[in-house]
Amino acid sequence: MGTVIDSHFLGLTAIVTVGYQLLFFIITALLKIDKVTDFAGSTNFVILAILTLVVKGSWHFRQVVLSSLVVTWGLRLGLFLLRRILQWGEDRRFDEMRGNLARLAVFWIFQAVWVWTVSLPVTVVNASDRNPSLSAADVIGWIIWAIGFSIEAIADQQKLSFKNSPENRGKWCNVGLWKYTRHPNYFGEFKVEVILEKGAFISSIVIFLWWGIFVASTPVLDGAEWLVIFGPVFLTLLLLFISGMPLLEATKFALNTLPSKEVDDTCTQSGITYRLKEASIQRIF
Repeated sequence: MGTVIDSHFLGLTAIVTVGYQLLFFIITALLKIDKVTDFAGSTNFVILAILTLVVKGSWHFRQVVLSSLVVTWGLRLGLFLLRRILQWGEDRRFDEMRGNLARLAVFWIFQAVWVWTVSLPVTVVNASDRNPSLSAADVIGWIIWAIGFSIEAIADQQKLSFKNSPENRGKWCNVGLWKYTRHPNYFGEFKVEVILEKGAFISSIVIFLWWGIFVASTPVLDGAEWLVIFGPVFLTLLLLFISGMPLLEATKFALNTLPSKEVDDTCTQSGITYRLKEASIQRIF
């Protein structure tokens, strides 16, 4: 079919993403539930991949493969997170958001930006008319994705099984892959080896999964299209310094500190202040 709004589908995917996230924002705000937040984010990736593939209608092999990888990841993660929250009953990240419409709106806006930005490589590939022969970059990207996807899926299941065991309530997961790194599920987005020693936060990063998608997209990219690298870069910065690693490290710190800390006390980890509230962690903005 070709062009819709712009030749790279940037406008189309932005409108669809904002509309999809707005729908779930309204549902969560009206019903004051948090069971669909992660599902809405993960499935948004699926929608964008399928939408751009179908609207363009070229069905190049590279486009089909990259779209399939994104759909597989998004469905696996979305269904896993939905099943987990249905088992656990609530998401403590939203304890102080349910009654605060402004803070809830900020979360959903940020999620829309996250989905649209990280999807850039597959969006631009699906919009492209170029179809060069398969190269080493394609195969390397697919292999990187497969490694990241496998480790992420295994780590997620190991942690879920650990948390579902009554004797592990309130404990930090240290079984399976979790014995070797603090956050093996983030290997899906990138591999992070972290050493906390005397307050130092040392990270060694080897990028996976979404960097695999980017690597596999490079044979098609030309000129300004290389700016899609901002997608995996944004995800890396997000999980390293904003919503991923810092929050989970603060959680581990709190589990090791409570109950010696008073309820509603605060702690600072990686330069970010959090409130310790019994067994939950809330970031103080």
